[in-house]
Amino acid sequence: MNLKLKLLIGIVYFICFSALMFVIFSNFDLKDLSDVNFFKNNQQLLNNLKSESIFLLLILFSIFSIIWILLLGFGTPLALLAGFIFDKWVGTLISVLSFSIGATLLYFMANFFFRDFLKKKFSKKIEKFVNLFNKNDFLYFMLFRFTGGGMPFAVQNVLPVIFDMKIKKYFFSTLLGIIPGIFIINSLGAGVGNFINKNDSIVWRELIKDPEIYIPIIVFIAVLILASFINKFFFNNTLSK
Repeated sequence: MNLKLKLLIGIVYFICFSALMFVIFSNFDLKDLSDVNFFKNNQQLLNNLKSESIFLLLILFSIFSIIWILLLGFGTPLALLAGFIFDKWVGTLISVLSFSIGATLLYFMANFFFRDFLKKKFSKKIEKFVNLFNKNDFLYFMLFRFTGGGMPFAVQNVLPVIFDMKIKKYFFSTLLGIIPGIFIINSLGAGVGNFINKNDSIVWRELIKDPEIYIPIIVFIAVLILASFINKFFFNNTLSK
């Protein structure tokens, strides 16, 4: 594909990203996050939508999530929202599938636009890392997804461009690797939704005492500790050999 067409696609991508950011920040205020009525009103609206057509809501949320991840959005806010709207089980399922699809599309675009640049820029700097992944890219990338590698989600999505990872392997290793973290975050979102539904105000001290809140937080901390051990003793030790 010629340079002009690549440039055109890049411009369209930038316009879509800018439009999405404008819509989000023009319709929501950070002050709303401390207003329980804001959550209650929207929760009631979402419950009505679920009662009328949950499949339509699932489809709309999936499409938005895919576009959000494709446009370099963070995964955590959407995972919390999925738990808040759909509860932890359905929320986890829809989040994992949508995030995996969005990440795979982003990987495909990065591989198309920046493959030569990324390889030229970083291949020599992380040569040992590349050699490690080439031994079993599916396993190592799945573990990398689980640990996060200390990198933002968007960076994780494009990193395998350097390793020439096949799209099929990329999709399934991503899908399996993000399940634990996404489930914990969805559980937290579902807990917040249930707490708001039962209370007329947000008292942070009471919120933290709720088992549906503090248990996911404890598990999340435990997963972070486990992930740090995997990074230190699995990846770092292997790379140092």
